[in-house]
Order: sequence, then structure tokens, then C-alpha cells
Amino acid sequence: MRHTPPSLIETMRIRNGEAPLWYLHLRRLAVSCKALGIPLPGELEVPKGGNDRVYRLEVGMRGVRVSERLPGPTTPVTLMVSKVTHHSYAYKTTERAQFDRALDAARAAGADDALLLTPGGFIAETAIWSVLWWDYGQLCGPAFDLGILAGVGRSRITDLVGKVEERRSTPKDIEGLPLFLVNAVRGVVPVATLDGVKVPPGRETDALARRFWP
Repeated sequence: MRHTPPSLIETMRIRNGEAPLWYLHLRRLAVSCKALGIPLPGELEVPKGGNDRVYRLEVGMRGVRVSERLPGPTTPVTLMVSKVTHHSYAYKTTERAQFDRALDAARAAGADDALLLTPGGFIAETAIWSVLWWDYGQLCGPAFDLGILAGVGRSRITDLVGKVEERRSTPKDIEGLPLFLVNAVRGVVPVATLDGVKVPPGRETDALARRFWP
């Protein structure tokens, strides 16, 4: 059977008829296309108008595919540490089997999403979110050299706060710290529980959520 080369994915939110994070998606897409040898489409039309929705671009060797769907909920998320090991996912491609397995197992167990760990036991990312936390006022997140995706949501957060301290942290290291998730579709969402243990709220998280959308 012939292997189909992976395509790149950019999934973005349309709010009030605009794509407010388009510039970040386009920047990441250009970097990813160059790295993977996928032709960058010459003219990408900025999505505009219509209802509040999710706009998905799939860019591959065969061109561009577009699809749309409704946004998901923005209520606090329940997480569980996944038994699926995280392997490097530096570019957002259609090869997402590890995340699909982790998400299916989490939902079967009654959680909203799964927190994947690297082979060394370090926090990487969830199936559909970037993960960040506050440590006495310092905003922290997994180090990019762990092979995590450069999420557009995290890029937007970095634009707002100026710096996210990169760390190699285990779930034990973040016990008792305010934890939140971010992506380019739902914005900033707090974590309610991790493996059934309540996660403390963070006032800084609420402030970031209000500022997230330009």
C-alpha cells in the first residue's frame, strides 16, 4: 500500500466575521511547509464573514482542503495523565494517531482530555491543547526541545506576556499549581482536575482569557 504523505493542518477560530490569529497561523504554516518540503500555497484567502465557527486548512502535496465546524465548549477541562507516550510532534500534521488514542482512552475513562508525557516522564501536551501553568507568578510551559508542537495559542500567550519559561516538569512538579490549557480555537481554558485531583484556580489565568482574542 502506498503511503500518503502527511498534510499540514491549521485550525483557527472565526469570531465576529474575522480570523484574529490569522497572522500566527500563516507564520507557522510557512515555517512548517519549508521544513517538510510541502509547497506553500501562493494565495491563501483570509477567511472572513459568516457565523462564529472553526475554519480548518489542510495543506499537502495535493493542494489545499478547507472544512468548517462549530467551536467546542470553553468550560474548565478535566484531565488525566495518559498511558500513551508522547513522541515528537514538532509540526501540526495529519499524523495524529498518538493523540487520537490518548483522547479516546481519556473520554472512555470519563475525562475531557489526556495529558501526554514524554518517554522521560515530562509533561508534553494534551491531545488538543497546549498546557501552561503558573509558578508563583511566573508563567511556565513544557520546553520545546521535548518535541512539542509550537501551538498558535501558546504563541498568542507569549505575545501577551512576553515570556513563557520553558521547563522539563513532571506531573508531581506541578501539583498544587494553577494549570490551564490554550489553543487557537477555544482560547484559554482552566483545568478543573488532573487525575481526579482539583486544580487550584488562578486569577492570572482569568485575566489572560479576557485578553486572548485581539
